[in-house]
Amino acid sequence: MSLIATALDLILSGDAILLDIIALSLRVTLSAVAIGCMIGLPIGAGLAMARFAGRGVVIVLVNALMGLPPVVAGLLIYLLLSRSGPLGPLDLLFSPTAMILAQTVLILPIVIALTRSVVEDLWGEYEEQLRSLNTSKLRAIPTLLWDGRFSLLTGVLAGFGRASAEVGAVLIVGGNIAGHTRTMTTAITLETSRGNLALAVALGMVLMTVTLALNAAAYGAGQWGRRIAG
Repeated sequence: MSLIATALDLILSGDAILLDIIALSLRVTLSAVAIGCMIGLPIGAGLAMARFAGRGVVIVLVNALMGLPPVVAGLLIYLLLSRSGPLGPLDLLFSPTAMILAQTVLILPIVIALTRSVVEDLWGEYEEQLRSLNTSKLRAIPTLLWDGRFSLLTGVLAGFGRASAEVGAVLIVGGNIAGHTRTMTTAITLETSRGNLALAVALGMVLMTVTLALNAAAYGAGQWGRRIAG
């Protein structure tokens, strides 16, 4: 119990190291989610509406990438940003920017796949009505995205949950540097190995709280959407 009490004291007292780690984690993950949505929503919607040769292969590939191992994503970004890589001159390796890129790679397939599924179902439901209004597929995309916003929000929160709980990719490209690239998950791993269990438990509590809040938000959004639709 003393360990739990110490961990709670770190949280309630606003420990500077703890707050810095939490702030960086949220900044990195929220940035990755925002970028993933800006890229993934239009691509997913376009994939739902378009018909072209090889579309099925693209869909299968996107679905497969939803299970992309984080260490593989981290390795790909590392190779891109390393000194010998194509983006090496930008000197982004072992920085928060590199961590954002790695998390974006993990989030993007989730957003694309879910958006395609939601928009495709909505287009099948409203196609005749939208065509009767002389609405092209391209012009219909914003309408369908808005109509499916609650379902899409659930997917966005799922992407946030995956990114916020990720260790391997950010460890590879971020280096777990104190005060610079140390996130909640990498700090928990490090502090546990050091025997500094109070800080590790405190970070674990915060991470679990964030996860529970995300699930509650997803459930609430779904319930609200169903009530409005009803």
